[in-house]
Amino acid sequence: MTKKHLLIIWLCLYYNAYAQRTNFVIPDSLSTKDYEYFSSNILYEEKDSIKEMLYAQSWLAKAKREKNYGQKAQSYKALIYTSDKKLQLIYADSMLIAAKKTADFALIGSGYMTKGVIQYDRKEHMKALDSYLIADEYISKTHNQYQIYKVKYGIAQIKYYLGFYDEAIALFKECLGYFKEDNKRAYLNTIHSLGLSYNRIGKYKLCSQMNQLGLSQGKHLKNLEMQSYFIHSEGVNQYFKHNYSDAIKKLTKVLPALKETKDLTNETTAYFYIGKSYWALKLQEKALPYLKKIDEAFQKQKYIRPDLREAYELLIHYYQEQNDKELELYYVTALSEVDQVLIKDFKYLSGKIHKEYDTKKLLQTQRNNEQYWTIVVCTIISIMTVIIAVLAHRHYKNKRLFEELMNRKPETNQSLASNNTSKETELDINPEVITAILRNLEKFERNKKYLEKDMTLAKMAALLNTNMKYASKIIARYRNKGTVDYISHLKIDHIIELLKNENKYRNYTNKALGEESGFGSTQIFTRAFNNRTGLSPTYFISKLRSQQHS
Repeated sequence: MTKKHLLIIWLCLYYNAYAQRTNFVIPDSLSTKDYEYFSSNILYEEKDSIKEMLYAQSWLAKAKREKNYGQKAQSYKALIYTSDKKLQLIYADSMLIAAKKTADFALIGSGYMTKGVIQYDRKEHMKALDSYLIADEYISKTHNQYQIYKVKYGIAQIKYYLGFYDEAIALFKECLGYFKEDNKRAYLNTIHSLGLSYNRIGKYKLCSQMNQLGLSQGKHLKNLEMQSYFIHSEGVNQYFKHNYSDAIKKLTKVLPALKETKDLTNETTAYFYIGKSYWALKLQEKALPYLKKIDEAFQKQKYIRPDLREAYELLIHYYQEQNDKELELYYVTALSEVDQVLIKDFKYLSGKIHKEYDTKKLLQTQRNNEQYWTIVVCTIISIMTVIIAVLAHRHYKNKRLFEELMNRKPETNQSLASNNTSKETELDINPEVITAILRNLEKFERNKKYLEKDMTLAKMAALLNTNMKYASKIIARYRNKGTVDYISHLKIDHIIELLKNENKYRNYTNKALGEESGFGSTQIFTRAFNNRTGLSPTYFISKLRSQQHS
């Protein structure tokens, strides 16, 4: 290594660390260069980053000396892309300070957009959205088409993150046509984003087409930076197409490249879908290490996305089956933290993007078509009125049903001494047989045998010491119900009495209540509860609790 190269390295390292506090002295070889020279010689290529950092520092020193705020802002932007990530936000703020002194809307907007890109890369989505929205305010006042579409792309990314995929697709399509002629890398990025969005709305064929287009266009444009991302996208897409082995193969292939670039977002996504693919193949032990990577990313950098949340549910389910209470509790606690982050993040982002971005675009359109929006507003008001009326009706209906349920006494079935003569004559069964079956039926109810799981007509018939035909006839005539409803109603009535009289059951989950009453699944229990009472178990318990504290 020559003395000249050593000097350049030393200067860059020194001034990168102290650029904010000391005056940089431009080397003699660069002292006579103009702004155009610095701008054209910074190519943002990693192999020349040290050299380019020296150019950027010299550019900044020249702009400071000449008090040229426009060039000062541009030189800070160059420093952002030639410096360590820890300094990027500092330089972005310095860029904005300089840009604001120029009163150039395009430059100020560019500063906010640059800051938003950095924040998005740091997973600071709320801050990134704020920067995008401010950038949009400034850039919308200019005729700078590149910046207009760059902001539009940033907003589309936030919409994708929020799950507004159709809206994101519309914006990405607008960007695609512009970037195709203007910016190779932005064009490839947009193809990639479109593919991801198509995947999210279930258009897997279109997603594959976008990925194939991206791979071929990258080769055609001699830009292979995005190749691994298109393979990554197709790997995820293959998971949704149930080609699990292919998904694992593609995602595993790109992991080294993602690790090398420290792309936590796509690396974590790859782990998630590799894990889910193994899970779908019934290879849970192989899936576990990959699913746990989601929690590692969250614990280290608080990175999480709504779709990645499922990893926690799978891990909780697995450790429940293994009866590993310690790990089950760990992932339950972690999931609670994840939900808090997602709720906070999404509530803020969703509100912001609709209030400050979508509303703005809505008003612009409204100026061109007042009559159309009047109809829209009236329609919305009408729909809201109907919704409010439905909710009010449901509220009063639920309140009435709750009061009726609280006043309802447990059903008492007719005793053997009741007037059953007319019924006996209808059944064409020996009266003595009927009497024996009814005694066994009362015993069945008294001993709560109906709480056993998977209680079927065959099991009941055995307990009643008869055959299934006689058992179903007796239940239909003497309990006025079909066998399924008869058992289901007994189970639900049992749970209702427990909830009414014992506070501890009000803390049970629907799953636990379903198990307590012998239902095969949570869904079957909640459906049976609703069919029997007209209410959901959650609503019934919440009303019981409110009465308890009132």
